[in-house]
Amino acid sequence: MRDRPATTPRRRLTDLVAAAGASGLGPAPGSDVDVTGLALGSGQVVPGDAFAALPGARAHGARFAADAVAAGAVAVITDAEGAATLAEDSGTAGVPVVVLDDPRADLGRLSAELYDHPTRSFTTLGVTGTQGKTTTTYLGEAAAGQPAAVVGTIGTRILGRPVASALTTPEAPQLQALFAVMREEGVRTCAMEVSSHALVKRRVDGFAFDVGVFLNLGRDHLDFHRDLDDYFDAKAQLFTPAHARRGVVNVDDAFGRRLVDRSDVPVTTFSTEGSAADWRAVNVRSHRLGSELQLVGPDGSAIDVTVPLPGAFNVSNAVAVLVALAGEGRDLAELAAGLAALPGVPGRMEHVEAGQDFTVVVDYAHKPDAVTAVLRALRPVTAGRLIVVIGAGGDRDAGKRPVMGALAAELADVVVVTDDNPRSEDPARIRRAVLDGTVGQPAETIEIGDRGEAIAHAVSMARRGDTVVVAGKGHESGQEIDGVVHPFDDRDVVRSVLEGRVESP
Repeated sequence: MRDRPATTPRRRLTDLVAAAGASGLGPAPGSDVDVTGLALGSGQVVPGDAFAALPGARAHGARFAADAVAAGAVAVITDAEGAATLAEDSGTAGVPVVVLDDPRADLGRLSAELYDHPTRSFTTLGVTGTQGKTTTTYLGEAAAGQPAAVVGTIGTRILGRPVASALTTPEAPQLQALFAVMREEGVRTCAMEVSSHALVKRRVDGFAFDVGVFLNLGRDHLDFHRDLDDYFDAKAQLFTPAHARRGVVNVDDAFGRRLVDRSDVPVTTFSTEGSAADWRAVNVRSHRLGSELQLVGPDGSAIDVTVPLPGAFNVSNAVAVLVALAGEGRDLAELAAGLAALPGVPGRMEHVEAGQDFTVVVDYAHKPDAVTAVLRALRPVTAGRLIVVIGAGGDRDAGKRPVMGALAAELADVVVVTDDNPRSEDPARIRRAVLDGTVGQPAETIEIGDRGEAIAHAVSMARRGDTVVVAGKGHESGQEIDGVVHPFDDRDVVRSVLEGRVESP
């Protein structure tokens, strides 16, 4: 599936800047051009694009403007610092330059304006929360039915076909181009993850979601945010008129209750744990593969719902989707039927089956709250031992490592500590921090640095009635060592062990 629309937009640069309400200096008189696209990275430039040269964490984008021009960029949009750099770069001589006071603040509006506001043609759900965003968007896609699209951590899908995307929430030019593709393809519903980074970095500026959905908030991204309150402030931006028409909020979460009081848009609340709310899940019956429940609406009417994924948190994710789409006028019975048919979500409480008499689940859990949720969900439906393979990522919030180790050793019977994308850090040092948290806890603890060997060991030691949880990001992002990402898939290792092709160490 393409990542830009088949019909190429065309706008005069000065007209585009004026229509977007950008504040600054347009190109010099006589140097105006037609723009057919926008690009934030020089490697993403298509001939006819305007290149957005923005300040970055390590370098200013103006340093790469000559590369963008060589690739076909017809103009550069930047700030005063970038303009000074361009003035000394012969590689951009003669190319129109637009100098804006704050180009990042304007980029979303410029992108939406260039593609003629594509999100006005379909329903958009913006899903935020520390955990569950990916699963919720997939549940949303299933409930809404085709034609639908998903944007998030494990990529973008339009009508079920993948589109390459490197970020959970793409930068504004790429995002608006994807929305334009969705419009061409007749998409009716787009469910999209909205990270705190995306809100702070203004990737979702320039349009408002029809519904903003808040799932939960726990410890994460404290390498980016000052503290939990700063993290919450970032999430809360979604629930303002600039970003959403209305909100759907989980009031079982303490931060969700805070958000209800703080939201600047109308809010509908839901609960799966008995809190007072507009929508409530009652008579929840959980089993190894999912849950059944009744969803009671504001008028007191109830509908039976089947959630095809295990865990109380997935009941909450499913209810969030049903409430959000029902509020957009969709038939609730049809939504519930579509949701029940979801075959699963890659890497999210994903069962790996090969006829074995025990359960193996691969899950993305890589933060304390997620580890807790997964293990607590599986404990009641596990007759034997609960075995977890766990690690922690490098170059990120180091404080959560012993916390994750402590939680795993408290809630599981066997904890296998291994590597999970150490990046530039010493893997042994990361493992030691996780192991420090297991001290004094009742679980048996095993350290195996090699991730493949650790998974093989855990699966090979499992017996009838046991549950093995392979937690972390290894199945998705690979292992980044010295800046090189080595592809790796936890599920392949599990399948190999189950099929008898790999022996445990």
